[in-house]
Amino acid sequence: MEQATFAAGCFWGVEDAFISVPGVVSTRVGYTGGILEHPTYHDVCTGMTGHAEAVEVTFDPSEVSFDRLLEIFWQSHDPTQFNRQGPDHGTQYRSAIFCHSAAQKQAAEESLARLDGSGRLRGRVVTQIVPATTFWAAEEYHQKYHQKHGGGCGF
Repeated sequence: MEQATFAAGCFWGVEDAFISVPGVVSTRVGYTGGILEHPTYHDVCTGMTGHAEAVEVTFDPSEVSFDRLLEIFWQSHDPTQFNRQGPDHGTQYRSAIFCHSAAQKQAAEESLARLDGSGRLRGRVVTQIVPATTFWAAEEYHQKYHQKHGGGCGF
């Protein structure tokens, strides 16, 4: 099994994009990329922790490739919006790929370059590609939120 970590706005919607993909073994939403240990949702919402709302994806690379996960990531949000997605704004809603290996970093950079050069987007891709840091699981009520409560982010 391997892990991939993506941030693309509200983590409920990001989780929705990956949760049913064949080869994805599990997902969990949480916070990463910041300075505060054991952050809470309230802490992250202040925008002062440096954390992004993110989803950690555990996947079987024999069933789904990291490149396929990148395709899903790009399709699940607008990577040209700086520190926002839809009505949500702040650094915690930034677009980012948190790489767990040199191979993931290379694949992410190549994928971003292809997308940015494709002419399909109205602006430049602002997605960060950074090393994965400690992933702090969000509170239980955030996990699989849309499966438990219905709805969707509508992006």
